Amino acid sequence: MDTLLPKKLVDMARQVIDANRAAGRRIAVAESCTGGLVSAALTEIPGSSDVLEGSFVTYSNDAKMDMLKVSGDVLETFGAVSIAVAWTMAQNAMTKTQADIAVAITGIAGPGGGSDKKPVGTVIFARAERGADPNHVVADARHFENNGRGGVRLQAALCALELLMPGSAEPGA
Repeated sequence: MDTLLPKKLVDMARQVIDANRAAGRRIAVAESCTGGLVSAALTEIPGSSDVLEGSFVTYSNDAKMDMLKVSGDVLETFGAVSIAVAWTMAQNAMTKTQADIAVAITGIAGPGGGSDKKPVGTVIFARAERGADPNHVVADARHFENNGRGGVRLQAALCALELLMPGSAEPGA
C-alpha cells in the first residue's frame, strides 16, 4: 500500500475500520497532541468513510473551546492535558457527529512542555459511547516512553486506535 505512515499504524487502522464496519458502528476522533495522526491513519484505508464519521484536530485551547465546547474554566482548572478535558472532547465529538463511539487524545509529545506532574510522554485518553451513562467517565492517563516527539505521538495514536476497537477494555484497564 502506498502510504507515508508507519505500517504498524496503518495495519491497526485497517483492523479498526474492518471491526467497526462489521459491528455497524460509526466512529469519531478528537485529537490534540497527535495532530490528526489517528484520522490520517484511518483515512488511509479505502472505504473508511463507511465508518469514520468525523474528526476534530483541536490543538490549541481556543480550538478545544470553539469546536468541542471545552469550558475555559475546565481548561484553566485542570489544564489541557487532563481527564476532564479529554472526557469533554470525547463526549462532544460524539454528540457533534452521528458517531456511535468517539475517542479523544490530549497530551505532551515534547520535547518541551512537560512538568514534574505531567512529564513529556503524558497522554490522556477518553472514550465516549452513544447511549452510555455520561456520568461514567471512561478515561485514563498513560505515560509513554519519551523516545522523541514522533515516538510519543505514534504510541498515542496506536493506543487511541485500540480504544476504537469494539469490545476494547477501558483505558488503563
